[in-house]
Amino acid sequence: VQLQASGGGLVQPGGSLRLSCAASGVTLDYYVIGWFRQAPGKEREGVSVISSSDGSTYYADSVKGRFTISRDIAKNTVYLQMNSLKPEDTAVYYCAAGPSIDYEWNGMDYWGKGTQVTVSS
Repeated sequence: VQLQASGGGLVQPGGSLRLSCAASGVTLDYYVIGWFRQAPGKEREGVSVISSSDGSTYYADSVKGRFTISRDIAKNTVYLQMNSLKPEDTAVYYCAAGPSIDYEWNGMDYWGKGTQVTVSS
């Protein structure tokens, strides 16, 4: 199983980025895909997930209304569109896959390498 996150970079506050998570060895209609992030000196936190069955989505309160998760099953890729970015969004962003996820963001079995997102003027 491989999960390859890409699309990070440096952006000014208020700007946008789109992250991609290309999956191999898992199929999106059988695995939940989640985006997580870890800022320097902080614990990793869940950002958003998309379900395997019907593509329903869930967001952390800190990103609700600004971030949108989506998937392209044909490309086996999940996206995270991030708008209205804030400096506090600065972190390494990871995508992960698992058969299910609970309300404490536990359940991911596979993790990709992260992509750095820096929001700064």
